Amino acid sequence: MDYQEKEIKLFIKNLPTLAERLRLCGGELIQPRVYEKNIRLDTSDAKLQQARKLLRLRQDDQVRVTFKENAHLEDGVITRTEIEFGVTDLDAVQKLFEGLGYYPAIVYEKYRSTYRLGDVLVMLDELPIGNFVEIEALNNILIEGMVQMLGLDGSKAIQTNYLGLWAMAKQNAGLKVHDLTFQALEGIELSLEALGVQPADM
Repeated sequence: MDYQEKEIKLFIKNLPTLAERLRLCGGELIQPRVYEKNIRLDTSDAKLQQARKLLRLRQDDQVRVTFKENAHLEDGVITRTEIEFGVTDLDAVQKLFEGLGYYPAIVYEKYRSTYRLGDVLVMLDELPIGNFVEIEALNNILIEGMVQMLGLDGSKAIQTNYLGLWAMAKQNAGLKVHDLTFQALEGIELSLEALGVQPADM
């Protein structure tokens, strides 16, 4: 089994317009908009983060455990090892990891809609810091083709994950907020400069 994940992440100013473009291109909505809670786990001295590894619990309409490592860029596309599997009980698996020394380090939330076009997955993400699209496929050629089909600017690709983006935004804006949640960021609007992004749909 190939555990390699390839994706590109882009900041989007007008998500409804992109969703309509997806539909016109023949995109099939395979997962309607769903709330998603993510918990990144780590040791008390952040060994996983220091090693650039991610251990995550995710709950939307199901519960999954995800491990990621070896992230690197290939022509703007993020490639990394990803191992993911489903579980039935979030609390139980969190207790299991805590027993092994891995505790919640940060919580982040989003709403996600997922489309499929052929062998490509397109995820429309709504975060407390803005809207994004993730395009995932088996190879860079499929990803680049989808970026062009949707009329997006691939040169505006974000070269980190959402937590990396959040860490940079907090530093740039001088925020003391820890978790990336809708409640924690209620009433707070970050500039594009603080986020360090440029819209790919303009």
